[in-house]
Amino acid sequence: MPPPPPAIMAETDPKTVQDLTAVVQTLLQQMQDKFQTMSDQIIGRNILSSCKICRIDDLEKNIADLMTQAGVEELEGENKMPATHKS
Repeated sequence: MPPPPPAIMAETDPKTVQDLTAVVQTLLQQMQDKFQTMSDQIIGRNILSSCKICRIDDLEKNIADLMTQAGVEELEGENKMPATHKS
């Protein structure tokens, strides 16, 4: 691949320490922004997952309470029998 034309290189090639510093600061700021966005997304997903887990736990408790009120007890595995038919 041939090198870029001199006009393009002159626009992007820092000539002084100040230019280089500005380029590095810009890159670091862009990286920080992307990192913050990704962190916010991860935290948001974790919060949503935690809420879903809490809701599932609440549903399981409610089902267990309803089963108890109905006189059904959970036996080994998925087999369920009315409490009056237990041996």
